[in-house]
Amino acid sequence: MLNKEFFIDNIKTLIYALIIAIFIRSLIIQPFYIPSSSMEPNLLVGDRLFVTKYSYGYSKHSFPFSPPIFKNRIFSKIPERGDVIVFKTPADNRTDYIKRLIGLPGDKIQFISSNLYLNNSEIIKSRISSKDKIYCGNRTIDVFTFEEILPNGKKFNTVYLQNETLQNSDLYTVPDKHYFFLGDNRDCSKDSRFLSSVGYVHENNLVGKARFIFFSSDKLIGNFFEFWKWDKSIRLDRFFKKIN
Repeated sequence: MLNKEFFIDNIKTLIYALIIAIFIRSLIIQPFYIPSSSMEPNLLVGDRLFVTKYSYGYSKHSFPFSPPIFKNRIFSKIPERGDVIVFKTPADNRTDYIKRLIGLPGDKIQFISSNLYLNNSEIIKSRISSKDKIYCGNRTIDVFTFEEILPNGKKFNTVYLQNETLQNSDLYTVPDKHYFFLGDNRDCSKDSRFLSSVGYVHENNLVGKARFIFFSSDKLIGNFFEFWKWDKSIRLDRFFKKIN
């Protein structure tokens, strides 16, 4: 018969393991799953990635369930324009979104004739493909693929609908201590352009910086437990891919 000390030792081990897991998840690194196509072509539905929690300091949103431990960020660091960041949506301070940082506090952002302007200067973009197809939800769309270059030299690929792409937008002025985010899939992303649901994101809502993909699978082909489809569903070429 198992004695009392055996159960106590095992309970202690589980508690210690839980504390360590919470510590790592809250302060160091946390895994995230990509559920939507808003960041294609750089992040695909089914990508699993690691986000570093220490990159911009810590707020209550660094911890599970966002406990009101402190009001503002501590050890705060300013993110770089072009970073891919996980944040809590201002609408509910609960839902995790992942987008690319485009606007810093005080910046002015606007789309004019389908071109992105930052502080009255057009963001340089070069078309690198005219016949790509990517996902927008459960449907595929025909897009032009561009390489965009931000003022700090950050380069990344974006896609725009071949037809009916966004032509013009309002002029967005980023408030103090807030940031403006866009999805790389420009015509299939709910981001800071949608002021009622996302809008400007307060610095306290930043969760962490996306670093690299550690696993990826195409759920349209098969889920993880359908091992007989692994040869087609698992995207080995995306394993340990750095997020640009």
